[in-house]
Amino acid sequence: MLRLNEIILPLNHTDDDLPAAIAKKLNITPDKLLSFSIYKRSYDARKKSNILLIYQLEVELSEKNETEILNKFRNQPSVKSSPDTSYHQVAQANDDFPTKKQLRPLVIGFGPAGIFSALLLAQMGLRPIVLERGKEVRQRSKDTFNFWRKGELNTESNVQFGEGGAGTFSDGKLYTQVKDKRHLGRKVLNEFVIAGASKEILVVSKPHIGTYKLIKIVENMRAEIIRLGGEIRFEQKVETINRKLCTDGNDVGAAGQITGVTLSSGEIINSRHVILAIGHSARDTFKMLLDQGVYIEAKPFSIGFRIEHPQSVIDQARFGENAGHPILGSADYKLVHHCKNGRSVYSFCMCPGGTVVAAASEAGLLVTNGMSQYSRSEHNANSAIVVGINPEQDYPEHVLAGVDLQRKLEILAYESGGSNYSAPVQLVGDFLKGKASTKLASVTPSYKPGIALVDLSDTLPKFAIDAIREAIPVFDKKIKGFAMADAILTGVETRTSSPICIKRGKDFQNINTRGLYPAGEGAGYAGGILSSGIDGIKVAEALALDILNQIIH
Repeated sequence: MLRLNEIILPLNHTDDDLPAAIAKKLNITPDKLLSFSIYKRSYDARKKSNILLIYQLEVELSEKNETEILNKFRNQPSVKSSPDTSYHQVAQANDDFPTKKQLRPLVIGFGPAGIFSALLLAQMGLRPIVLERGKEVRQRSKDTFNFWRKGELNTESNVQFGEGGAGTFSDGKLYTQVKDKRHLGRKVLNEFVIAGASKEILVVSKPHIGTYKLIKIVENMRAEIIRLGGEIRFEQKVETINRKLCTDGNDVGAAGQITGVTLSSGEIINSRHVILAIGHSARDTFKMLLDQGVYIEAKPFSIGFRIEHPQSVIDQARFGENAGHPILGSADYKLVHHCKNGRSVYSFCMCPGGTVVAAASEAGLLVTNGMSQYSRSEHNANSAIVVGINPEQDYPEHVLAGVDLQRKLEILAYESGGSNYSAPVQLVGDFLKGKASTKLASVTPSYKPGIALVDLSDTLPKFAIDAIREAIPVFDKKIKGFAMADAILTGVETRTSSPICIKRGKDFQNINTRGLYPAGEGAGYAGGILSSGIDGIKVAEALALDILNQIIH
């Protein structure tokens, strides 16, 4: 097969135009084309009046013709031999694993990193035991929707905690900017398709699944892990990790070996191989790890608000007269501005046709996130508009000072909204003028359980407010209508990424705790479903090779 890149056609091209474009590109007669398929499709909307579709294609010619074409286009990256994107397993345990000398590996957390870690370990015959502090996804969904309807928060079953992780209540985005030379992202997407996702996610450049579809897909992946010998235990909070000190020391604290975990029930599960796939909101677990001597560093994250516009405004700004075209769907955007005060403001987790959701996991705190269904058909578009912060400048006191800052801002938001999980809201026009909002206009906030109109300038540090006020009019020049006075800002967004990094070495183990494999977003090594899934695969591979090497020797 051949891989053809950069095949560009008009938005409204016909089915016959693709084979004709292939023949033209390769300078062959149409009869030499045996077959073709679309590998990826994206669009170029820089000129709204002339939106173009960009294809990567898999093309089959006769063996003789393929050889001639490859020789002819030897120095052109747009025509290459198709790469092998299939996944190649790194190890396989015998049917009698675990042996008498080996304990089963543990996976703590069942979000994307935990799911793919456990799935891969199960596929390699290593029969993992998964420990998830929250509930299975359907009961978790009931608890979450109950919070949104009634403001009754379950601190162990919510947007942050439970089967599927925080990504379950999001847009279900499945794209990332991480380098992926081994095509592990393709492995993640293929597993989602096997579990019930549309095959469309393999083709479109910015695939997404949506919350309701993710629920069933996650259940199917859980069933496959169990079928392959894995065990998944819900409402099993890890109270402590058990860590045996070693005689050798290093410059990051006393070295140790993981020996297992103790659950909040008092049960001890022994294991010398533990994947730590906790989410970015597992703040109590961060503290426990630090207390146990696991090496952790503070890392940058971002703070800001959710902004909502009518989706039609974003569609018109991005696509013009082509707004509503079925191939384009609901428009998204990606924005960044470098401010005069040295800060950067950017859009994050943009949810076309979605809603702003209550994402608290601790009582008396308020934090928001964004969510879309597969159809992306809700009235509003929303995204986070956030300001980058860093430990050296903004929270230098100690390793968990970033967590303290998050809590401080979330308490302010909770109190500003009325101390009942109603979110503080301000119209963009009022925010730019520096005055409190007193009534809504044409844009209706989507956040539930309720909102309170306020002046948001009291909910974030002054430097962040100043930066966002500077950035919004700049963004309006790129997305016409972005600074519309009726648009809505909802506070606060503080959990853009983990405030800590559980440092690991090239062997994927924590740099001072052998057998502990930090993975995913909470550990500071991913951001979003796809990158977390990829990271979970890498960590599972490293763990499997270490286990099987010990068995051999």
